[in-house]
Amino acid sequence: MEGSGVFGSRSHEDLFSSFFGRNSNVGASRAGGSRSQDYDSVFSFGDKTFVQRGGDRPRKAVAIEKTLPCTLEDLYNGTTKKMKISRDVVGASGRKSTVEEVLTIEIKPGWKQGTKITFLEKGHDVERGVIPADIIFTIEEKPHDFFKRRGDDLTVTLNISLAEALTGHTAQLATLDGRNLRVSIDSVISITHEEVVKGEGMPTQKGRGRKGNLILKFNIKIPKLTSEQKAGIRQLLTSS
Repeated sequence: MEGSGVFGSRSHEDLFSSFFGRNSNVGASRAGGSRSQDYDSVFSFGDKTFVQRGGDRPRKAVAIEKTLPCTLEDLYNGTTKKMKISRDVVGASGRKSTVEEVLTIEIKPGWKQGTKITFLEKGHDVERGVIPADIIFTIEEKPHDFFKRRGDDLTVTLNISLAEALTGHTAQLATLDGRNLRVSIDSVISITHEEVVKGEGMPTQKGRGRKGNLILKFNIKIPKLTSEQKAGIRQLLTSS
């Protein structure tokens, strides 16, 4: 960012609070709760305009930044979020008014934590000679109950019994797009084993239709054995 912000003694938190005086839960699931309006968030920017200065260049209000929480399903499948904003503007007559506008954000499959979406000059427009602030939304990936993301790959840890680890196991899991996936493993599964399922990870930005991998890890449940059971297993394993 060019120039320096003119903020006086106000802290970063104070500035953020001033910009977002009325803020609902951004990116909230549309399936949860009841709402009279179909927007992911409604907010305003307060009544202050902060200006960055850059020599002889036109002055521009400091960018307004806001996180945009997204589920892993949102980032896998893609989705559309609508943000209703309220801002002050001054017309040609010099009269101040408040206008509302809906910003539409198209979340693309494969977007990652930290991806930024910028709406140019959508902040307050109340001071002549000052360019309105940009509004910047930054993707915040919500933790998932089952999958973990590692770049373009997805990982998941499955609980299996010792019998399954020794004799084979068929994993069954629901994918982020709602499919039922079966993965059969016939070899012996150790505690360090990782089963890689190619093309079942997150969509990538490298090419249309390309995906990372799904990596299965295993937590093997070791049962308590009696002396007789231990002797039988020892005899079985040493006789082969």
